[in-house]
Amino acid sequence: MTDSPGRGDTPDRRDVPERGDVPERRDEPGDRAAPGRRDAPSTAGEFAVPDADRAGPELIGERRGMFGVRGSGDTSGYGGLVRPTELPGGSRPPLDDDDDNAVVEGLIAALRRQGGPGFDEVVERIVVHAGQLTLHVVREHLPLVAQTLRDDPALRFEMSLGASGVHYPDATDRELHVVYPLQSITHNRRVLLETCAPDADPHIPSLTRVYPTTDWHERETYDFFGVIFDGHPSLTRIQMPDDWEGHPQRKDYPLGGIPVQYKGATVPPPDERRAYS
Repeated sequence: MTDSPGRGDTPDRRDVPERGDVPERRDEPGDRAAPGRRDAPSTAGEFAVPDADRAGPELIGERRGMFGVRGSGDTSGYGGLVRPTELPGGSRPPLDDDDDNAVVEGLIAALRRQGGPGFDEVVERIVVHAGQLTLHVVREHLPLVAQTLRDDPALRFEMSLGASGVHYPDATDRELHVVYPLQSITHNRRVLLETCAPDADPHIPSLTRVYPTTDWHERETYDFFGVIFDGHPSLTRIQMPDDWEGHPQRKDYPLGGIPVQYKGATVPPPDERRAYS
């Protein structure tokens, strides 16, 4: 039996480091490098880059109020709110997730086998944000990338889950963005395809020939954001009347009232209505 110290006994203080003293750490072979050290690049093949070289968020402007409205009164109660508008920074392979690496490397290999434009020509940037892989595609090559992701056996993204529009008024020459979520049932993977166009030339190739289910989603994106999908079989409004002027979900769309006649009365804009407070 070994003697255990009593309640009043204390260990030899020479064995206890003083508060604030931290033993010096020596790097051992095989230790993972500390974040940001430039002398510790990854060693995963031809894509090895230091973590410190990964781009940070891109500031493209700021949003005032809850909806960023300009030119009319903000009736949301958040008119004094000022928030930066940031786009996530890019990531360079190798990525942290094995499935994401498999998608990127599979697309690189598939494009190389086809003998057409290479990966660097069709993909502007790779972004991993909130655990989601996004490929920013040059708009002219969007159908090529989508069909390659659909047909290549190593990729097999058989399903498109729709199309969503985004408007960044402060992003010069790339104000309009469209995002396509793709799902691989075979490999249980997801990837987002994102492409952009300027306000002055809002044309993006339609993906209806690759994924027919994007038909109505692209119509809705056209209706609300004004993106013109070249090659769409019937690009007409889906929610708003055919003769409607403007696209209601753009950030620069005025939030004033619409002059509607109802029982002989006119509904004024919100900032001109009677206040009851």
